[in-house]
Amino acid sequence: MPDPNGNFDDPPVRLSLPLDFQQEVFHELRAEDALLILARGLGLPRLVANLLHSYDAAGSNLILLVGAEDRENMWLGEALAEHATMSGSGKCRGLQLVNTDLMSVGTREKMYTGGGIFSITSRILIVDFLSGLLNPETVTGIVCLHAERISATSLEAFIVRIYRQRNKKGFLKAFSDQPEPFTSGYQPLTGILRNLFLRKPVLYPRFHVAVAKSLEGKRKAEVIELEVPMTDAMRDIQNAVMECVEVSIMELKKANTGLEMEDWNLDSALHRNFDTIIRRQLDPVWHRTTYRTRQIVRDLSMLRTILHSVLTLDAVSFNKFLDTVLAASSPPSAASRQSQSPWLFLDAAHTMFDSAKRRVYTGKLAEGAGAAQSEGLNAVLEEMPKWNLLAEILEEIERDSYFNPQAQDGSNGGILIMCGDQATCKQVREYLQTMHADADEREKNGDEGFMERETSAKLMMRRKLRGYLQWKRDFARVSSNLFAENQKAINGDSTRANGQSGRGRGGPANKRRRIRGGGSSNAAPSRAPNGSIHIAGDKDAHIQSLMQELVPDEFEDNATSKLDVGADPLDDTDDFYELYDMKDVMVVHPYDGDMDDHLLEEVKPRYVIMYEPDAAFIRRIEVYRSSHSNRQVRVYFMYYGGSVEEQRYLSAVRREKDAFAKLIRERGNMALTFTHDGANLDPQESFLRTVNTRIAGGGRLAATAEPPRVVVDVREFRSSLPSLLHGRNMVVIPCMLTVGDYVLTPNICVERKSIKDLISSFQDGRLYNQAETMFQHYKNPMLLIEFDQQKAFTLEPFADLSSSLGTAGLVGSDLQSKLVLLTLAFPRLRIIWSSSPYQTAEIFEELKKQQEEPDPIKAVQIGLQDGEDAETKTFNQTPQDMLRAVPGVTGKGLARLVIEMENVRAVAEADEEILADMIGKEAARQIRFFFDRSVWDEGAPED
Repeated sequence: MPDPNGNFDDPPVRLSLPLDFQQEVFHELRAEDALLILARGLGLPRLVANLLHSYDAAGSNLILLVGAEDRENMWLGEALAEHATMSGSGKCRGLQLVNTDLMSVGTREKMYTGGGIFSITSRILIVDFLSGLLNPETVTGIVCLHAERISATSLEAFIVRIYRQRNKKGFLKAFSDQPEPFTSGYQPLTGILRNLFLRKPVLYPRFHVAVAKSLEGKRKAEVIELEVPMTDAMRDIQNAVMECVEVSIMELKKANTGLEMEDWNLDSALHRNFDTIIRRQLDPVWHRTTYRTRQIVRDLSMLRTILHSVLTLDAVSFNKFLDTVLAASSPPSAASRQSQSPWLFLDAAHTMFDSAKRRVYTGKLAEGAGAAQSEGLNAVLEEMPKWNLLAEILEEIERDSYFNPQAQDGSNGGILIMCGDQATCKQVREYLQTMHADADEREKNGDEGFMERETSAKLMMRRKLRGYLQWKRDFARVSSNLFAENQKAINGDSTRANGQSGRGRGGPANKRRRIRGGGSSNAAPSRAPNGSIHIAGDKDAHIQSLMQELVPDEFEDNATSKLDVGADPLDDTDDFYELYDMKDVMVVHPYDGDMDDHLLEEVKPRYVIMYEPDAAFIRRIEVYRSSHSNRQVRVYFMYYGGSVEEQRYLSAVRREKDAFAKLIRERGNMALTFTHDGANLDPQESFLRTVNTRIAGGGRLAATAEPPRVVVDVREFRSSLPSLLHGRNMVVIPCMLTVGDYVLTPNICVERKSIKDLISSFQDGRLYNQAETMFQHYKNPMLLIEFDQQKAFTLEPFADLSSSLGTAGLVGSDLQSKLVLLTLAFPRLRIIWSSSPYQTAEIFEELKKQQEEPDPIKAVQIGLQDGEDAETKTFNQTPQDMLRAVPGVTGKGLARLVIEMENVRAVAEADEEILADMIGKEAARQIRFFFDRSVWDEGAPED
């Protein structure tokens, strides 16, 4: 309809928010700036997509999306395109990605000028803000995802601070569906709101009145809860692992009495972030922890993996996994108790290994010459209890579909089976393909006794056992190396276990794992001389006899060949492939977070089987069913009764509920935050704030109307220091610097090194070249060694002892020795020791007092060759960083290689003569030797 002036109105903006609580949240966010914390599974991406579309359809807006992951960008891009088609608005531009350094400055500037919605990485956005490429005043608004990740020193907080300082009218919305991180620390919600310059938190848990009313109406999904009892062996293994975990936590508490250990209990150990919690609390004192503590932390992670695997892996795969764990936790030779994993000394460990083996095969191993004639191994091949129940559910669904063939709803009638991960999906698919194989063969042979098609995993388990026995024969060759690798992981490649030395590593091959009498007298785990668990090797004769029993017959060969999809010929594809009706399709898919909403909309299943519990997916089913009144959904919810699977699920639900309850209480007691607007200060007062009245030592009274400037290399924005410098009222100027990382004055250049970067710079010799270059162009070059705020201010945990075995490693191997050599080579090099980025910002402020300001243009030009453009150095830095690590590549040589060579591959394949013409013969020889060197250890024996 045209208006009175003859112009046509824009079409109305159409939203896809069918539920009342979604519309309520949308209108609340459109009305004012807020932080939305939503319960998992309630459709956060859909809310974000509709909010972005409402601004996109209006046109002439510049919206910045910060913190989005790659797959979220993909989903939001498709959703905005779909919304634009539905609304029919000609002003919609969709989502544009600015997430790579390959995009030039001119291209980004042109995109910003045109407007639209941009998903941009934080590092690019902060550089564009500070360099003036994007004026914050022209931004309509910013949308921040994953607000739980924002801290006071993060780039997102830096972006919001600059945005709010120069743009008071633009909107700011923040989103999160993880309430738990907002409850740790002192008033965490208040701190997040302060970092985001927001005042209002919007909380929508599952028990919110509007949410409950929308999801618990007449269109509620039909949920059938099925408790599956565990087998006796599975219950014994679970109880044994729980006992090992509990004892390990007690040992950890005894060794670290000065830490906060309120959450160090068995219930918290079931949570997926338990490893992170313990490591974060031990991190500040990690260099003082004993080898036993580090070993227990490693063992806890392994035991929790075992606890999860006993409910997800089949019996054969689980026993195979335990063999690997035992080899990684036990030394290959008779070692002292100090190098053993403590949980291996428990009787519970004996029960665990014994029960795991009895699920696969049983039998007594006799000794002596008559071993082959004695009682051998008998295959047991215990099936997972959920498999049989899954077959019964599918049979029930098949009967239901047969008696109700025409469903009067909008679903496709298909079946969706949801699993915890891809490995479980593969296991379920394999079982579904082979569960009727035995019954089909008997029916084909005319066996009248089989009127019903019984399900069995016999074919699949026999094939797995054959593969396990073949794997076990080859496993002995590499098992001795697993313990050494596990020791390296425990020690972090920088320290060694107490009592461990290079000469005692393993011993001769013919003396490893030698046991008096040739082995144990039974198949159950026994004790080694030092008291730990020891598994006697199964006799080759017994394994060979068991493999003879498992030789596939003609029927198994045929069934296996049918499963081998890769062997299908593709000449006559029409004979092998066809389009299935959706009601005949069975989809097996792992849980995938917010992408599961998209999966439900695409598949439109009538039956959903949750093979493993997941609280968020249940809510997604509720939202899906409530959003579509014409689609019937029946959900089968499977879980092992009395298992850690059930306990973990209930614990996750309780944790989320408690987190929201704590957030609601904090919101009720939260004080209002008033920000001080520095832009409205009187000019005279602003000038007086910069007056430096310190005139001691012959200084002069200095005053300037301009704030101090710092030239920062753009690669330094991965750290928090530029944000802290800006917080101290310094103007941060991002540039692509060839020499140094920070230029404070015309004479002071600072090269910043974290501890890890310092170690790597010494190893590849890069630091010597950087120091030499700084001395060529600056009067006062400085090396800043910056420590992590959460760790100790000492070099003790970073001592480089990895090469201290030989005589050559005794000289210059330690990090402190290398620092001494550096100061001897460059006596005028100043070294700054900083305990944290906060102290670094204070040091920089002191160094700049009564000094001239640096010239950004001159700082960029320093170190460039004649005719070289700094603009070419603003992108594609990863290949240049790779080439810098290659022996023989200097600063000048790198510039020549970047100009002459197309990519790193061209450098690696270039002849030595060609490289010699560019960078000299010696450098070319080193580069060629590096790329031609074999990746295999030169001392390793050949096969």
